Formats: sequence, C-alpha cells, structure tokens
Amino acid sequence: MKRRNFIQKTALTGSALTMGSSLAYASNSLVENAAPHKFNLKYAPHLGMFKELAGEDIIDQINFMADQGFTAFEDNGMMGRDVAMQTKMGETLAKRGMTMGVFVVDKGGNMANTLAAGKQEHLDIFLDGCKRAVEVAKRVNAKWMTVVPGGYERRLPIGVQDGNVIEALKRGAEILEPHGLVMVLEPLSDSPDLYLQNSDQTYMICKGVDSPSCKILYDIYHLQKTEGHLIHNMDLTWDEIAYIQIGDNPGRKEPTTGEINYKNVFKWIHEKGFDGVLGMEHGNSKSGKAGEQAVIDAYKEVDSFM
Repeated sequence: MKRRNFIQKTALTGSALTMGSSLAYASNSLVENAAPHKFNLKYAPHLGMFKELAGEDIIDQINFMADQGFTAFEDNGMMGRDVAMQTKMGETLAKRGMTMGVFVVDKGGNMANTLAAGKQEHLDIFLDGCKRAVEVAKRVNAKWMTVVPGGYERRLPIGVQDGNVIEALKRGAEILEPHGLVMVLEPLSDSPDLYLQNSDQTYMICKGVDSPSCKILYDIYHLQKTEGHLIHNMDLTWDEIAYIQIGDNPGRKEPTTGEINYKNVFKWIHEKGFDGVLGMEHGNSKSGKAGEQAVIDAYKEVDSFM
C-alpha cells in the first residue's frame, strides 16, 4: 500500500472510530440523563419486577424504579427482612422521594389463624403481628399494611363470624391508630374458603370497626374476578378505600394484557382525587429485559388518560 493511501485510510478509520465513540458516549449520556417519566398516579412496583434491568441488589432495584419515574414502592415481605435492610430500604425511599406502600402484617398465611373463629390464640397471633408491624413501619416510613382475616369458620353462622372479625380488627386498630397507621383489608379471589371476598362485605366490616386505622385494599384483579363492575363498586365503597392494587385478568399480569380497561379505570381514580398508592401486585407477561421494559411501557400507555 502506498504511504499516501495508507495515511488517508488511517485518517478515515480514526475519524470513524472517534465519531462512533462520540455517538456511543452521547447515546449513553442521553440514557443516563433522561428525565424520569412523569406518571399521573403513584404506581408502586415490587422487588423482582425489574431485576433483569436493575440487577439482583434490592437498593439498585429501588433506584431503578425511581429512575423510571415510579414514585412509590411496595413489599409484601418487608416484615421478614432484617432490621438493617429495612432501615436501608427506608433511607433509600426517603432519598428518592418515594412513598412506601403496603407490607403484609405477619399473622400466618392468608388462610391461617382465622379471625372469624373467635379463638383467643388466633387473636393473640394477629395482635402480636400488629405490634411488630408498628416498628417495621417506623423504619421504612410506611402507613399501610395488608391484613387478610383468614378462612371461613364453617361451624359458625356468618353473622357471628362477622362479629368476631370486627372485634378482632378493633383490637388491632387500637394498636395502630396512635401511630397513624392503617391496616387495609384485602378481599381475595384465591379460594372459596376465604372469609373476605367482596368489596361490600369489606365495606361493612370497616364500618363496624369504625376506625381510621381500618380501611379497604381494593385489589382490582381479585375484585374483577369475584364481582366485576369495578368503577360502580369502587364508587359505592369509596369512602373506605385507602389503597388500590393492580393486575389484569386473566393471568394477573401488567395492564393491557387482559380484559380490564385500565386506562379508563385509572382516569376515573384520578378524577376522584386519589393521591394514594396503586400497588403493581402482578407478574410480568414476558420474561427477560424485554418483558420488564414491556411493563414500564404498559404503565405509560394506561396512564396517558389526560
């Protein structure tokens, strides 16, 4: 190769490399400096939802959620984490300006230690869980915690079961109320043996307890399955709803994957002036990074109701 041609080729190659490097740097900078998306509502992802994009580290996952524009977070298993991790998570949420959503009061599984039975040992387990939940809530700056009363006590009339549940929840409210904490009762569709399954029933229980520390967790996925008429039933029970959870049906995956018109439902919730948390308690319809990005994109789509 002639020296002149070699110099020209080298110069062109160097320019191309420099240009490529500059473009790559600019591209990375744009990604890193991109402003978080501004959602209209406080959607709350959970750990594991973005682990392919964010990595396995809990704090990295929370920071990733904030970087995407999510302003809340929920963690059902918070009470099972060690104190150091709870504290670190609380500090990270505060630093990122994120609202802590629900964690589950540790009273055993959804069917266990049923409050409907009126048994002292079940009540004691529940009240102990409420006491320990107060300390956890302080570490992570939480306000709401999920309570599932347990299964039916088939040997008792339903009115007696209702009375037992109300009295137990009154005792729990006595523990939580001085701290400004709220247990949110979640009606579920998982089993016909569960005591709490419908929004009107939960509304009645909350009215019976008559405390600002006992409200409804309206899980749209579960209540689409058990009763439907989502907007109508939310409107009927609205004054007792303190927390909302999300999942499309069938499949319990992100919005846009099932039958629920989430854009319309979210528009209605926004117009009601709801400023609480909407927990993303569902799985991802697709695996891997592409599936995680699909969840983010789905929320941008259904939140575009303005």
